[in-house]
Amino acid sequence: MSFDEVPELSVVVPVYNEEGNLLPFLETMASQRELHFEVIISDGGAGDGGAALARGFAAQAPFALTLIEGGKGRGAQMNRGAAAARGELLLFLHVDSRFDDPLAFRKAVDALKEARRTGPRVAGRFSLFFDFDGPAPLPYRFYGAKAALDRPGCTHGDQGFMLGRDFFEETGPFQSALPLMEDTFLAERIRERGKWILFPSRIATSPRRFLTEGLLPRQSLNAILMNLATLGHLSLIESLKESYRSQDAAKTLKLRPILHPLYRKMAQLPRRQRWRLWYDTGSYVRSNAWQIAFFLDVVTGGAGEGKGGRFLALHDRLLGRLIDNRGGNCAAALLTWFWFQATMRFSR
Repeated sequence: MSFDEVPELSVVVPVYNEEGNLLPFLETMASQRELHFEVIISDGGAGDGGAALARGFAAQAPFALTLIEGGKGRGAQMNRGAAAARGELLLFLHVDSRFDDPLAFRKAVDALKEARRTGPRVAGRFSLFFDFDGPAPLPYRFYGAKAALDRPGCTHGDQGFMLGRDFFEETGPFQSALPLMEDTFLAERIRERGKWILFPSRIATSPRRFLTEGLLPRQSLNAILMNLATLGHLSLIESLKESYRSQDAAKTLKLRPILHPLYRKMAQLPRRQRWRLWYDTGSYVRSNAWQIAFFLDVVTGGAGEGKGGRFLALHDRLLGRLIDNRGGNCAAALLTWFWFQATMRFSR
């Protein structure tokens, strides 16, 4: 098949200092069958050998491979890749993604096209598992199971996002101002305006970032960002950006240097606004209490594919309603304040 034909699918992959992961990723792409697709590598200008590797692989690739280069920033890189894409369907992937099903793309495209028959406001993602040599530790099994749920905050970029160009233009672009989690915020805009479906194949992702930075500090930072963005405090996110980027090459993520600038910025807010921020934070935290119930379902083996078990059902039917009030918000705000203070004092 000629590469000049318009592909059914355009795969957009942002890379930065990913020379070691790029070749295995491209080989994974080459294993996909029964679909005419293109791959667009959006390089953030790291200066490693990734760009040369991509150019060399393009000569032998069974798909059209395009390299575009620009400034660093995953959101901006994915936006540039989408602008260069020729297909009507877009798939945003991370470079450490792997597929064990050679028909994963074919099945996903067919599923999305079928879902789009009732309207274009549909996006799809793959079931997620973390690529460990043996059984994944419990926290990773929890995050993998949670990613299959159709609930706010559960859909992330390591699952892959597939959607029509028209729907991406409506809900996008990725927020390039965010230091991370720009894919999660796009996922929530998609959920607000349309719906998500779960593809039949699964995607494997590397746990390397969590293992390098530390699972707890990474997830803590993710939660803080999600809270601030959900509440509309993007100016406070700016205080996190530079301190996070200064640790970009560090091994373990250190929360204290990140949280102190945020704390100083919050202290400058008028007292009423500061109290409102903490109350709204409590409301956000309280609304995510269902994750404790779902974690118990995962521990006890009660969670199914894309659904919870008896603990989540109990929360949704009873416990969640009992705490959905001002008292529940205030209690969650107080607990979160104590956590924030303890994290600043005792974390590295």
